[in-house]
Amino acid sequence: MTEHVLTSHSVEDFFDGALRSALGNQGIDASPDTVHYVVRVLCAFSRSDRLYEQTEHGYGLRPLALLYADAAYSTDAATRFHALQRLGDVALFIAGLFSHSLNRKLVDVDYYVAMGGSAYGALSSAPKTMARSARCAVFAELSRKFAEFVDALAEVGQDANFNNDSDLLRSYELWLRTGSRRAAQQLRRAGIQPTDTNISRWRH
Repeated sequence: MTEHVLTSHSVEDFFDGALRSALGNQGIDASPDTVHYVVRVLCAFSRSDRLYEQTEHGYGLRPLALLYADAAYSTDAATRFHALQRLGDVALFIAGLFSHSLNRKLVDVDYYVAMGGSAYGALSSAPKTMARSARCAVFAELSRKFAEFVDALAEVGQDANFNNDSDLLRSYELWLRTGSRRAAQQLRRAGIQPTDTNISRWRH
């Protein structure tokens, strides 16, 4: 059977349409720049090699507390900025699309909302440069409306069957650990593209 894999362009179109629909259904006002930013986050993390990273326990998701520590203890402004951005982006993605998976964790979705909202808030007040000033308003809006965007993404995830019994976040982890073809097929059906580099880095 030939597997259908969404192209990068179609993934962006899907998330853009789905997010705009969810925001409209829930009566959430959002600037075009902020919607575009969230869509880009969804597209980036639809690839497992963008969401996961190397940790001391192997290839996986680093806890938000460690991402915050990266920012808090960094003496370099650029490193701190990127650490806070990743913290906000990961918290938004997981809390929005995979909040059901947090029921089995030590922390729940409210922790992700608090951490993500605070990270974006810090980014919105970071020293402005030509490269970053345009995003300050985006980060400010995401900070103020973090919980609302989580609700909108939950609707996106539900419509895309991200919240069904197959648990795509678990499929991510299973595929990373074992290279399971079934898990890879589940990911691809949802428009998520696993890459071979993840498996090799995990196993070595």
